[in-house]
Amino acid sequence: MPSVSRVRSPEAGAAILIAASSGRALAGAARRAGFRPLVADFFDDLDTRGFCAANHFIEEGLARGFTEENLIPALEALVKGEAPCGFVYGAGFEDRLELLEVVAQHFTLFGNFPDVVRNVKDPARLAELCGALNIPHPKISMEMPSDHHQWLVKSAGGAGGSHVAPAGAIGAAGEKIYFQRLAAGAPVSILFVADGTKARVVGLSRQWAAPAPGEPFRFGGSLRPAGLSRELQGRLRRVAKEITAACGLRGLNSIDFLVEGGDYTMIEINPRPGATLDIFDDRGGALFRAHVESCRGRLPLLPLAFGGAAAAGIAYTRREISSMPEFDWPDWTADRQKAQSHLQAQDPLCTIKVRATKPSRARALLIERTNWILGRLEQDQNENAHMGKETAH
Repeated sequence: MPSVSRVRSPEAGAAILIAASSGRALAGAARRAGFRPLVADFFDDLDTRGFCAANHFIEEGLARGFTEENLIPALEALVKGEAPCGFVYGAGFEDRLELLEVVAQHFTLFGNFPDVVRNVKDPARLAELCGALNIPHPKISMEMPSDHHQWLVKSAGGAGGSHVAPAGAIGAAGEKIYFQRLAAGAPVSILFVADGTKARVVGLSRQWAAPAPGEPFRFGGSLRPAGLSRELQGRLRRVAKEITAACGLRGLNSIDFLVEGGDYTMIEINPRPGATLDIFDDRGGALFRAHVESCRGRLPLLPLAFGGAAAAGIAYTRREISSMPEFDWPDWTADRQKAQSHLQAQDPLCTIKVRATKPSRARALLIERTNWILGRLEQDQNENAHMGKETAH
């Protein structure tokens, strides 16, 4: 792998390395910002390929995650003939910081340093920080509570909702788990960009779950704006700024809350770009550039403005698909499954994106599009099965 001395500063058309469990949103944002993405991820989606100057599929990534054995060779392959200006990471690294430290020895990190991630993803340290800053935060325990019915079990460093389950759930064991007391409220997230000391808020959004067997908190989608009162927005913005100053966050980050009425509870910090990129995307690439520049200590001079409303959600398959048929994908879909892929029931089929004038209309349109595409897929499956029977006879 190249040494740090070969890394150059960002410039027009610069190559940039990206690694995430799903790299499509970051790749698209980087391309809109004028970079040439070199992406390693677990899905190798069709539209990810379209954004990339080069991409690498991490085999068994969904089962094993990123490891030194699968990521380092992927990065070596991606940088052949290239001089990337740096490395951007998304989901998939919070629980493997030793690997992030290895990557940081060779590339400029456009994101939080491993020690920062370690601090904000350590549940005990986070609880202590919230206590010091007087930020409402659920009680945590490193041992199974005696009355576990009001508690959740989580994996330290986990991402998305799939690692969250009711305490006492089957499989909830291991040295990285901890327990968090249930809190009331609806999920809200704040996205912000930080330079290590100061933060500029990008926006707030609402999230919802798409429960599946064994995954009651699986991520379903997000919607902006969040529709909170000005007073509550101000309180959540102050939390983002206080956390940034206390923890030294850099680049794009988000904080998850539960809100009920005028009250809030902070749940966790996501110290990297996340799923809400799809609803805060911009054609000019300002958001991705803000991520890169803020990691170099340069916050945007002006607020990043996003008009109207936007929503994005994951369409999960209703039943097993032995071989994904050729599909005429609408332009409002992303993360599109490849033809001939084998999908189990409840696997992600695609991401659906919506823009509208009002949040209520955006959410309704998202539901309409999700039902339409799942219905269309089932229709194609039924037609293909019927044709197969006729051919057999």
